[in-house]
Amino acid sequence: MIITKETDYALRILRALLDGELHTMGQIAQDELLPQSFAYKILKKLDKSGFIEVVRGTAGGCRLASDLSSATLYDLMLAIGEHSDLSPCMNPDYQCAWRACHGGCTVHCKLLEIQKSLDKELRSHSLREILTGT
Repeated sequence: MIITKETDYALRILRALLDGELHTMGQIAQDELLPQSFAYKILKKLDKSGFIEVVRGTAGGCRLASDLSSATLYDLMLAIGEHSDLSPCMNPDYQCAWRACHGGCTVHCKLLEIQKSLDKELRSHSLREILTGT
């Protein structure tokens, strides 16, 4: 599965913030049907990556801090710490015993081709397009 619950929840958090207003995490979790403790974990990642801004204090909350027209699903997945890798062998650091013994692997080559197509597709849709349908 490529889109994990964490990425799905991150999309929901961003959807809740599309209006540009300040929202509390409790409000977002309730409106988007998210488990609040898990939502806080995702919120920290979105803040660290610059997608949102967290305002601390009694009148605090969070709001959108980036232009979702220029950010893609691929960007969001990286910010959350997820990868779209079809197989562990897509990671350049992966040590494949088969390739080491045989000098190459047709499976790896074909999966790499598919991986490049998948990454291209994930980069071809803005988050705004995904969240609003426009």
